[in-house]
Amino acid sequence: MALSHAFNHGRTTNTGSTVHRAPWWTGETVAVVTGANRGIGLALAARLAERGLSVVLTARDEARGEAAAAAIRDARPPGLGAVRFRRLDVADPASVAAFASWVRDELGGLDILRQACVILNLIDHAQVNNAGVSFNEIDTNSVEHAETVLRTNFHGAKMLTEALLPLFRRAPTTSRILNISSQLGLLNVISALQKVPNVAGVHIHHKLKDPALRRMLLDEAALTERDIEGMVSRFLAEVGDGTWRGRGWPEVWTDYAVSKLALNAYSRLLAARLAGERVSVNCFCPGFTRTDMTRGFGKRTAEEAGRVAAGLALLPPRDLPTGKFFKWRTPQLYSKL
Repeated sequence: MALSHAFNHGRTTNTGSTVHRAPWWTGETVAVVTGANRGIGLALAARLAERGLSVVLTARDEARGEAAAAAIRDARPPGLGAVRFRRLDVADPASVAAFASWVRDELGGLDILRQACVILNLIDHAQVNNAGVSFNEIDTNSVEHAETVLRTNFHGAKMLTEALLPLFRRAPTTSRILNISSQLGLLNVISALQKVPNVAGVHIHHKLKDPALRRMLLDEAALTERDIEGMVSRFLAEVGDGTWRGRGWPEVWTDYAVSKLALNAYSRLLAARLAGERVSVNCFCPGFTRTDMTRGFGKRTAEEAGRVAAGLALLPPRDLPTGKFFKWRTPQLYSKL
């Protein structure tokens, strides 16, 4: 799919010799961006506000979230999209339930969800899930915080998505869910033994070696959410009893990679479940980006990643896919996990 033209967004109209593309969204289009008080989430929220959407910026820390929303409001040109903050901890069921109730009662729904996983669009709904964590340094691989990593990156993203699904507006322009993920959770990268140099120049091999897990994740017809939950539970159990090493799990940022394996697989199933219901589900890997998670290392800035994420979230309806994993701007089929 060629995306260069699609990133112009909107409907084409002719005025003399000039071609204008009117956006498909309006100021009533609601975009929810989780984990948006800093990094890629903050950059994405700012870009969506610049484009005129109504943005709900969420974060666990209320003071930081309020400050981030205020900074976007102060910087955006007058008259563009509204920006509001709402506290949300995706790993806390009570917080997720309260947030979903607020979206229903105050906004009437959404259009886009973006999670860091991300959520966008409640009116013309969109969700961008960007609330994600990792506790490892670039060159370390501890699983000390594995339960927190899985609870936030997978269980939290899934819980929030399921809570907000009834509120998506299913407009003709199509509601959108964009999960910020990682190629560490792609089987095709892992199985191909792709070498990714780290900052010290050491080549790191990513590979899910367990044949039973590989067969399960590749069997699209039989894979279920229960299977994915079972994989996560098995990993956490092996971490708990200290037997996870040598069991075929990815060898780099193991807990983070497993969380993204689970998120990618869930996103694939969700895209299939929602087929024909005017809700698209895609994942986006921004690559090695300079954020707090990477301790400032990376090939690109959070602002660059946020710009591309916004472009994917705002694709014109006719160009909007579902069930895809985007490595930067290049879509890959989930079936090629």
